[in-house]
Amino acid sequence: MITYENLARRPSAFKSMTGVSVEAFPSLFHAFERAFDDRRHASTTTKRRGLPRQRAVGAGHPCSHDRRTRLLITLIWLRLYPTFEVLGFLFSLNKTNVHDAVNEGLATLETLADFPFERPAADRKKLRSMAAVMDAFPDVHLVIDAKEQPIQRPTSTKEEDRQKPFYSGKKQRHTLKTEIGVEPDGQIGAVSESVPGGATHDLTLLRQTRLVEQLDAETEAGMLDKGYVGARKEFPHHRLVIPFKASRGHPLTEEQKVFNRLVAKYRIVVEHTIAQLNRFTVLRQVFRGQKRQRHGEVVRVVAKLVNRRLSLKPLKTYAA
Repeated sequence: MITYENLARRPSAFKSMTGVSVEAFPSLFHAFERAFDDRRHASTTTKRRGLPRQRAVGAGHPCSHDRRTRLLITLIWLRLYPTFEVLGFLFSLNKTNVHDAVNEGLATLETLADFPFERPAADRKKLRSMAAVMDAFPDVHLVIDAKEQPIQRPTSTKEEDRQKPFYSGKKQRHTLKTEIGVEPDGQIGAVSESVPGGATHDLTLLRQTRLVEQLDAETEAGMLDKGYVGARKEFPHHRLVIPFKASRGHPLTEEQKVFNRLVAKYRIVVEHTIAQLNRFTVLRQVFRGQKRQRHGEVVRVVAKLVNRRLSLKPLKTYAA
């Protein structure tokens, strides 16, 4: 059976299984424990049936595994993405107990912090000096991209068309799409809800989230890729850095090609941050289950874990 004590004796295995180092885990657990208590005291209904609570918080039979172990279970599920049966075997629990531990762990981790570009603009600290990563574009404060993840084929006994919104011609499979906003230092600034990957274009998702409008129109700019051509018409009062896209009969000029290469060089920060997200297997393999609303919650939780990691070990910078 896995325990925190025996896993912590092997730091390399601990980090490989949880995505968090042994040194960083106590700080995460301290924040998790406070958030766990806050959630429980704020709850007015029972966990299973949603009925009005009749007993005080903490009443009833105590859990056989403490909160530290429950956090460990959640992190291993995110990092390795085993089935609940396998995870239960590793911790000597049944499938239902593991399912409850993961759900409660995800709900608690999601409350740990806010993403900076999801707060009101007045509450966000203005960034006047940037790292070398954005020397060529000093006004860029957010690099926006979309991440797609394969899902199991939707099943329905009533409507075959339910599969169509999820089928991505680009990926040649059913997917969910999430918009990610990354700051120039690699920190994740915003995460959207997950939407069907086939029916939602990147620009359509940007129209829904209105993330560009969180930028200060006078002092801040956003950077996007070719999939967002047309965003300037949608947000005419905001400054956007978008590479040029060739069209039939209108090839790119040499100046436009040079500009595109420069943008690609500095956009790599968002690709590297998404790679950090994909280190957690739950966001890399086929996402299991039909409760797709959970996917957005999982992406946000992993993004917050990645932010904590990047605050300790930032991404490398890219000099011009």
